[in-house]
Amino acid sequence: MSLDSLKSRVPDYAKDLKLNLGSVIGNSDLPQQQLWGTVLATAIASRSPIVLRELEPEAKANLKPEAYTAAKAAAAVMAMNNVFYRTRHLLSDHEYGSLRAGLRMNVIGNPGVEKADFELWSFAVSAINGCGMCLDSHEQVLRKAGVDREVVQEAFKIASVIQAVGVTLEAEAVLAE
Repeated sequence: MSLDSLKSRVPDYAKDLKLNLGSVIGNSDLPQQQLWGTVLATAIASRSPIVLRELEPEAKANLKPEAYTAAKAAAAVMAMNNVFYRTRHLLSDHEYGSLRAGLRMNVIGNPGVEKADFELWSFAVSAINGCGMCLDSHEQVLRKAGVDREVVQEAFKIASVIQAVGVTLEAEAVLAE
């Protein structure tokens, strides 16, 4: 199970996805921890068992245990936060924005890895989950930490390709039934 195995599963009509998968992961300039944490968090967020099964072993092999756990934690906490904050933002009654969230999200304050890495993974998951409020919040934290726009863009490129591959492979699995 690996990136190459995943690429081999992408159908011919989605050749662009196969090429993009190879380039956003295989040719990334991101440091290993940022890259593979983003890959793992977005593979989880994609909700595709195929993508997760193929990419998780390689992510685990390329991440220290604390980064592996933190990437999974980013996917978990953002699954909650993206729904909560996206809903709050979309409601026309803005009074909900003044109410206390009352949700635990301690891992954001103490993720066990560099804060910028965790923010990058949270940002990438937010891209998949479509929470504009969370995207803006994490992007601002990243930019204040000195993270370049090119790095931020790499995260959402990875997210977009992993999501597209997951959707395509899940559709193919259904059509094959």
